[in-house]
Amino acid sequence: MNAYQDDIDAIEALKQEVGSSWDAINAESVARMRAQNRFRTGLEIAQYTADIMRKDMAEYDADSSVYTQSLGVWHGFIGQQKLISIKKHLKTTNKRYLYLSGWMVAALRSEFGPLPDQSMHEKTAVPALIEELYTFLRQADARELDLLFTQLDAARAAGDETSIELIQTQIDNYETHVVPIIADIDAGFGNPEATDLLAKKMIEAGACALQIENQVSDEKQCGHQDGKVTVPHADFIAKINAVRYAFLELGIDNGVIVARTDSLGAGLTQKLAVSRAPGDLGDQYNSFLDVEEIPESGLSDGDVVIKRDGRLVRPKRLPSNLYQFREGTGAERCVLDSITSLQNGADLLWIETEKPHIGQIAGMMNEVRKVIPNAKLVYNNSPSFNWTASFRQQAYDAFVQEGKDVSAYDPTKLMSVEYDDTELAKVADERIRTFQRDSSAQAGIFHHLITLPTYHTAALSTDDLAKGYFADQGMLAYVKGVQRREIREGIATVKHQNMAGSDIGDNHKEYFAGDSALKAGGEHNTMNQF
Repeated sequence: MNAYQDDIDAIEALKQEVGSSWDAINAESVARMRAQNRFRTGLEIAQYTADIMRKDMAEYDADSSVYTQSLGVWHGFIGQQKLISIKKHLKTTNKRYLYLSGWMVAALRSEFGPLPDQSMHEKTAVPALIEELYTFLRQADARELDLLFTQLDAARAAGDETSIELIQTQIDNYETHVVPIIADIDAGFGNPEATDLLAKKMIEAGACALQIENQVSDEKQCGHQDGKVTVPHADFIAKINAVRYAFLELGIDNGVIVARTDSLGAGLTQKLAVSRAPGDLGDQYNSFLDVEEIPESGLSDGDVVIKRDGRLVRPKRLPSNLYQFREGTGAERCVLDSITSLQNGADLLWIETEKPHIGQIAGMMNEVRKVIPNAKLVYNNSPSFNWTASFRQQAYDAFVQEGKDVSAYDPTKLMSVEYDDTELAKVADERIRTFQRDSSAQAGIFHHLITLPTYHTAALSTDDLAKGYFADQGMLAYVKGVQRREIREGIATVKHQNMAGSDIGDNHKEYFAGDSALKAGGEHNTMNQF
């Protein structure tokens, strides 16, 4: 007996207990609605997806070829369509997640309007987007199961026992669109208590993995812009603890914390670390400061000094009252940040780099793995990188090192379209194609994400339509560029009424009112054209 039939039988038994007042309730209709509403709370989703991530992390430890991936999304519908496409093309959502970018929340979801990535948007916007994403993913489940139920009814009407058995097996083994979300909590939006409160809202909305960075909350910058300011390790550890307490308080004991370091591009700190003994974390943090040695007689009022190796040194303080690190210490600071985070409760790392270079990433991760062998990275395959220029430069450098003739290439114009069909461009594109596979094998990258892809695709597809529709193409621009492709490529949104839930609503009306239900899906529904 299958699980779907088990549920029908259990509901039928409940009807018998209640008596004739429930005669109008159809047990199979209830079973269908329950199947379409598998997850009843955000915490159920958080636990379900945390279990998935932990399983995936263990599988990656055993085999680095089974890395995971995601795309950043800024609306529930975009996330839903992404998962529908994944199921359509790849037949499974295994190892595919969603990423929620604080950058896109700031740019697209704030009530203040478009904002830079500086934690100025409303805190509530992030948990609201998590809830919205899972609402749309659950609706994708409801829609797909509704189609299976419709097929089951048709097979029964035709007396096709083979189809009935096949469809019931599909229902029993249905794979949900609900997948893990790695959600960006920026620098924690305030002190550790504020971080804890926001983390709980995000977890209650369904997030199983929270990504937090070691920047100063009130000076937070986008990871690919200048002016980033980091905090001492003790401050960051307090926020990691706050996130862990949030998970534990809500019963998600295996929630995932991604600790991000921006130290590679951050040359500033807001304050000096507290050091209680030589070589402790505070002392190590301060050792990277750019300082100048001064005699005691050279001190001025208001000077801040550190005693180092028996000498007094003065950290260089900027007019902004910030202190600067020595140039060239970023990679070493990233390694220390990463080791410290993993030793103090984080599960995964995020090292924000300025370019996609496997050697650079592996160099840092190899140092981390000397201390923590199973250290794993979440890596931003960022749209802030010029991938074409970067990889053509890498290919050019490799050609030079191999002694190949590069006289046909101007190294200052490698991005030029004139090189698109050259050997150099082909080598570069192949390196881009295999970047995720190669870096997962060589640099410990467990999860690859693109932070802002759907921000760019929305703009690009809108531009494609606008340039034809508002010019001489008129409706042909839409028909040829959108609708005809939807029909031929099997894009679900071509039946937009169905996608929005019209057929589900019709079926519910029939459950509730029987033959007297006024349904929208009759013969005059224009969706029948598709």
